[in-house]
Amino acid sequence: MENNQERNQELIQKAIDIIQDTCLPDGYCTLALMDTDNRPIITTITPSKASGLEWITFCSGYGTRTERIAFRPDACVCFNSNTYHISLKGRMEVITDPAIKEDMWYEGLSLHFSGPQDPGYVVLKFIADSYTLFIDWETIRGTL
Repeated sequence: MENNQERNQELIQKAIDIIQDTCLPDGYCTLALMDTDNRPIITTITPSKASGLEWITFCSGYGTRTERIAFRPDACVCFNSNTYHISLKGRMEVITDPAIKEDMWYEGLSLHFSGPQDPGYVVLKFIADSYTLFIDWETIRGTL
């Protein structure tokens, strides 16, 4: 039993490292939300910051994503390649706190927003409650 727990911890740490490596500047993942017509929709998005498997933030603007989150905050985030598949289920929050927006700001956002104080700019926070990891040809599932 202990070896299995150690192996699971090793796979979880590998997933955490993959997520960290995928955060800014060049990585991306998929974000699945429910559209306002109650059908799923998936988009590609760049993660900004992450804390383990617990939460991931994204920078975005007000619009269809925030409408979907207001309609139904359930979400799934997926990181994948030929060698791994990390699927996290949880809920999304829209953050407008000026200090958090400032902290999350990066230069690439200036192509879309006037600055961290831009009222159209928001931070999306995904808070995970469960995971399915396929790493090193092994699958584990768990809750957070």
